[in-house]
Amino acid sequence: MFQIKTPYLLFLGAATDQLAAKTARGINDWRPENVIAQMRLEKCQADLGIKDMGLQEAWDNGARTLVLGVANRGGIIPSHWIDLLQDALEIGYDIANGLHNKVRDIDEVAGLATKLDRNIYDVRHPSETFLVGSGEKRSGKRLLPVGTDCSCGKMYTALALEKEMRARGMNADFRATGQTGILIAGSGVSVDAVVADFMSGAVEAITPAHNDDHWDIIEGQGSLFHPSFSGVTAALIHGGQPDALVACHEPTRTHMRGLAHQPVPDLGELISLTTIMAKIVNKDARFVGICVNTSNMEKDTIDSYLRGLEDKYSLPACDPYAQGTASIVDTL
Repeated sequence: MFQIKTPYLLFLGAATDQLAAKTARGINDWRPENVIAQMRLEKCQADLGIKDMGLQEAWDNGARTLVLGVANRGGIIPSHWIDLLQDALEIGYDIANGLHNKVRDIDEVAGLATKLDRNIYDVRHPSETFLVGSGEKRSGKRLLPVGTDCSCGKMYTALALEKEMRARGMNADFRATGQTGILIAGSGVSVDAVVADFMSGAVEAITPAHNDDHWDIIEGQGSLFHPSFSGVTAALIHGGQPDALVACHEPTRTHMRGLAHQPVPDLGELISLTTIMAKIVNKDARFVGICVNTSNMEKDTIDSYLRGLEDKYSLPACDPYAQGTASIVDTL
C-alpha cells in the first residue's frame, strides 16, 4: 500500500463555496497536524480558516504533497491548473488528487513526474490488484459504521471513534475506503472504484489479521437501503467482517439522497438488516451505538431525540462530531 507524504498544502482552486472544498475541509478537520496551509486562486469562495501560502512558501515551511482538495462539476482538472501542477513537481512536491479525472492522464504532468521521480496519487482510482474475498475468520477486531443513507456521517463517525480510542491508549487505526478518507489517512483504497467481484477482497486487504487487541475502524460507504450504492456497503460488511457496528443517521432527510421517490429507512430496519448481513461472516457481530448528524436539527430538540433513541434501541446515541463518542467507546 502507498503512503502519501505529509505535511500537505491544500489546493482549493477557485472553489465556488465551502461544500466544493469538502475534501480539503475533511483533511483539516481530522488531521490538522498534517496541514501546512491552503492555496487559493482568485475568486475562490471557500476558506478553511488557515494560512494562505503559495507553492514555494509552503514548501519552505515543510509541505511535501500538493493535495487537490476541491470538488468541481464533473471532477475535471482545468487546463489552467497544468502550469501550477508542473511548478509544484519542479519544486519537489508529490501530487495527491481527489478528483474524478486523473492527473496521470495529463501527459505533460505525468511525464514530468516520471522524469523528476515524483509521485502522483489519483486516489479515486486504485492501482493495486486484489483477490476475491474469502470471508475466512481472521484475528484482530474491526468496527464498521453503516448508514440509513449516503453522506450521513459514516466517515466522521469512524474518525471520531479512532480519536477517542487513541486518546484512551487503545490500539486503533482508521482504514480509509474513499478518496477523502485516503487523503486524511495517507493510504487506503477507494472501494467503489474496484471491480465488483473484488470489492470485499479489497476490504480484506486493508483490514488484515492483526493482534487481538487491535481495532481497525473502517470508513463506511453507501447504504444497504440505497438502490444506487448498496453494493459497496455489502462489500464493506462482508470484507470487513466487523465485530462491532455503529448505525449512522441524518434525521431531517425526507428521502434518500438523490432519489426523491425512495424513503429513508428507520434505524430499526438498518440494525435488523445489517445484523443479518454481518453474521454471515461473523456470528458475533453486533451494534454498539448510534451516531446522529444533528447539524440540521433544532438545537433544543437534540438531547431529547438522542435520549429517545437510547431508550428505544438500548444503545448509546450521540453526535460524534459535536459531542464525541465516549459513550460508544465505553461500550467497546
